[in-house]
Amino acid sequence: MADLETIKLPDVGDFDEIEIIEVLIVPGDEIQAEDSIIVLESDKATMEIPSPQAGTIKSVLVNAGDRISEGSNIATIEVITAEGKVEVPIKEEPAEQESESPPAPEKMYKPPVASPPPDSAGNLVHASPSIRRYARELGVNLDRVIGSGPKGRILKADIKAFIKTSLAGGTTSAGTGIPIAVMPDIDFSKFGEIEAVDLNRIKKISGAHLHRSWVTVPHVTQFDEADITDLEAFRKSLAKEAEKRGVRLTLLVFLMKSVISALKALPNFNASLESSGERLVLKKYFNIGVAVDTPNGLMVPVIRDVDQKGLFDLAEELSSIAAKARDGKLAPADMQGGCFSISSLGGIGGSHFTPIVNAPEVAILGVGKAKMQAVYQDDGSFMPNLILPLALSYDHRVIDGAQGARFTSYLSQVITDIRRVLL
Repeated sequence: MADLETIKLPDVGDFDEIEIIEVLIVPGDEIQAEDSIIVLESDKATMEIPSPQAGTIKSVLVNAGDRISEGSNIATIEVITAEGKVEVPIKEEPAEQESESPPAPEKMYKPPVASPPPDSAGNLVHASPSIRRYARELGVNLDRVIGSGPKGRILKADIKAFIKTSLAGGTTSAGTGIPIAVMPDIDFSKFGEIEAVDLNRIKKISGAHLHRSWVTVPHVTQFDEADITDLEAFRKSLAKEAEKRGVRLTLLVFLMKSVISALKALPNFNASLESSGERLVLKKYFNIGVAVDTPNGLMVPVIRDVDQKGLFDLAEELSSIAAKARDGKLAPADMQGGCFSISSLGGIGGSHFTPIVNAPEVAILGVGKAKMQAVYQDDGSFMPNLILPLALSYDHRVIDGAQGARFTSYLSQVITDIRRVLL
């Protein structure tokens, strides 16, 4: 025999109305007594409201965002009351307890459940008992699922997305065990006129590489500045000679030579970390990757043996390989073997930014647009000097903050006085 009953909101403390932030049930769900059915949130706490009895949900009478009070109807449930039948309760599962919320008042309703155990990383897994049971039935480890609900709560949709991604082979980033959240498909045409444009091949390839680098490399970015007043004067003094040689001597050429000097002084930056994470491969050669803005997207061709080439030779090679990149004529070998990369946006504008490490390299230098600034002199006066903003991103597994600061400090000194390249 089955009876249809209405589940009402019990006394939850001294609240006239309280907001529903999540509805955990849908019609047809079979639940046990004390399974959570909705989640409420006040300015003091978040709490799950359990079902007072077992049965099958026939209808849900509330929605997320509704504000309800004691006695409000939540859902209707079909309760089995066959004589002699004994319901075997499922072992109580822990429910979340928001660590950032202060203790609830004594009058507030408290579900008879405890905080969940920490996962393998020591973090709390926020999921309701019904979601935990659903995950167990499908063999899903909730530690590896990223929740999209309020405050990271895991929803049924998150488990389904995790399974879908797992079957596609994209559950975790290689070698890290870090879950990769799946972006939902959204019909943007509902909000207005749209146009869908396919990404070109270059952006698809570089996008995947950048994403892999971002999620697998623990990035730190160090900011600094260099006074290039004297360097710029020296560069301009060589303009006529460069013209005779048929080349354009840009600031980037001087930066490449300065970086080589810094790499020699601090060899951990001229290295790559083995995939095992246990050994560092120190490189005895000096190849510099240079980011080039092309019509098809960003490309990073590599200039080899920069330490063995003069300024004019580098200028000629840089011009040639940049032209190949813009014309889409780079060969795979032109983009391999880099030790360190430079991304210069000075010709476009901007100041500091955070470049993404071009793995398996361990560092990249971002260069902004130089600006004239008033610089305090030893005699107490101020002089207008040309200041270049620098941004060094590096792999924190290999390089710590002190090393990063030493690198930018050394590099700044070399750029300020390019004669130091000869030391």
